[in-house]
Amino acid sequence: MTNQKGFTLIEMLIVLLVISVLLIITIPNLTQHNESVREKGCEALTVTTQAQVESYYLENNSFPTVTELLNGGYIKTSTCPNGDTINVDTQTGVVSSQTPPAP
Repeated sequence: MTNQKGFTLIEMLIVLLVISVLLIITIPNLTQHNESVREKGCEALTVTTQAQVESYYLENNSFPTVTELLNGGYIKTSTCPNGDTINVDTQTGVVSSQTPPAP
């Protein structure tokens, strides 16, 4: 049994060290970009809602409120991933997002 193959303790420790260094480098980068990802999600929801407002206008010949879009199944939520709320101007049909007031 002198020809056993496998990893030594030193080799395993080196692999764990390399994995730890990679995690230390990547985790802070992920948390720093979290807010950016949420902002992009809000922009995407705003654009999607604008398209649904146009669809509602074509079907009903008037611009909807956010409640009408939700009740009609045009959108599933009026809250962005970053906590902003979606607003629709019922006169022009322009969609915007707004940060809710702090309590």
